Amino acid sequence: MSTPETLFAADRPPLRTRVAARVAVAIALPMAHLSPRRIRHVLAFARRGAPPATYAQASAARSAVIAVSTTCAGKGCLPRSIATALLCRVRGCWPTWKVGVRAAPFGAHAWVEAAGCAVDEGEQAQAFLPLMAVEPITDETRKF
Repeated sequence: MSTPETLFAADRPPLRTRVAARVAVAIALPMAHLSPRRIRHVLAFARRGAPPATYAQASAARSAVIAVSTTCAGKGCLPRSIATALLCRVRGCWPTWKVGVRAAPFGAHAWVEAAGCAVDEGEQAQAFLPLMAVEPITDETRKF
């Protein structure tokens, strides 16, 4: 799991961003209690029509979510990843949302990726085998 992060006042996002991040967190916290299938369906519906997020866009969304929620800043990787994806969607883009596991020691983790890299996760996400992903719809992934 991840370690708690704090942001200093200089890193505090603008009011508009904080409000949007709080709304995303308010949606993500109860959503994290849904079944994985329902979470995937809701996020797949939310991603429709959004282009892929850049690393900078996803990182800014993750930082805003962490700034407004101590749960998401701590060990709440599932609500943090859901809120990050939803905040990106509000901003008009979509990162790749992933959930995965590792075998030894057993652990589960949820994260977002942009441009093929885990956003602000360091090397941690590489240890996990992805089980589920909600990727942005591109011309290559569009089903006819």
